[in-house]
Amino acid sequence: VQLQASGGGLVQAGGSLRLSCAASGTTFGINAVGWYRQAPGKEREVVARISSDRTTNYSDAVKGRFSISRDIRKNTLYLQMNSLKSEDTAIYYCNLVQRTGEYWGQGTLVTVSS
Repeated sequence: VQLQASGGGLVQAGGSLRLSCAASGTTFGINAVGWYRQAPGKEREVVARISSDRTTNYSDAVKGRFSISRDIRKNTLYLQMNSLKSEDTAIYYCNLVQRTGEYWGQGTLVTVSS
């Protein structure tokens, strides 16, 4: 399985971005998909996840501003980010967990200017 993340960039505070993560290869028995981020000097943290039962979970930091969704036909995961803040600046990684293991995308940089 390969994950290709895209959609990052430079945006002003209050703006929006949509990240995409396209999965290629064989995906089956998916347990969860999600987005994580890592800011400079900080550990990687979960942003949002969709579980196998389609339950969505968000970190408190992004709840109400970000929305995770998945297009199964396109094998693509999305993260709509609204009302961006400077503290959202980070490299964003998509993640997939299935029976064969855990997979990560290469990361896409989001920079929010204040």
